[in-house]
Amino acid sequence: MKTIKVKPIYDIFSRRKKIINQKNNAQPKQKILVDYRERNSLVPSELVSLGLELEFKELKVADFLVRNVAIERKTVLDFISSMINKRLLRQLEELQQYEKKLIIIEGINEQELYSDDKVSGLHSNSIRGFLLTILLRHNIPILFTKDYKDTAKFIDLIARKKEQEMSMRVVKKSRNKKEQLQYILEGFPGIGPKNAKKLLQQFKSIKNITNTPEEELKKILGKKAEIFKNLIEEFY
Repeated sequence: MKTIKVKPIYDIFSRRKKIINQKNNAQPKQKILVDYRERNSLVPSELVSLGLELEFKELKVADFLVRNVAIERKTVLDFISSMINKRLLRQLEELQQYEKKLIIIEGINEQELYSDDKVSGLHSNSIRGFLLTILLRHNIPILFTKDYKDTAKFIDLIARKKEQEMSMRVVKKSRNKKEQLQYILEGFPGIGPKNAKKLLQQFKSIKNITNTPEEELKKILGKKAEIFKNLIEEFY
């Protein structure tokens, strides 16, 4: 990966404060690797104004590398043209080298993605189908952004996100007593959620249900009552 020497990028489109805030200055700047061909877009300038440090390189794959996330950025027109010339298919395959990857389609507020066939040469369903291919076949998330500023803000969030914030500890919801009783009954053959609830509403407890004569259970379970009674009386 060859480093490209370029002049520093300054935000010439707005007069922002040199110091964004004390908090950002106290933290070390997060460096983002940017493909040198992206320097002509407005995204790098916006990233600099957000307090991020950029390093331009000749990236063989992706346009931005942020915290080991490979980001391929496309404007709406570029996305459609790269579909037509099949360049995007090659780029999707190359992105698979990274564990974390992302496609950004930028400018949905400025350009209609499903434009007239006469303009794009593609039917809108062809575009929808290709989006599904990216998601389902290549397993690459797609992010739609309003404009270059919106793109930069998403990249900024990725750059500043702490690893422990990215991973969430998932815990199963504990069942209350009623749910536990119903869960136990649902484990018997032929007794689903509906019948388990009916049995508990009528007989109030599992003990009462097991002590109920088969003929009474048939009113709710039908022929499955015999299977239920045989199973609860079965030895291990």
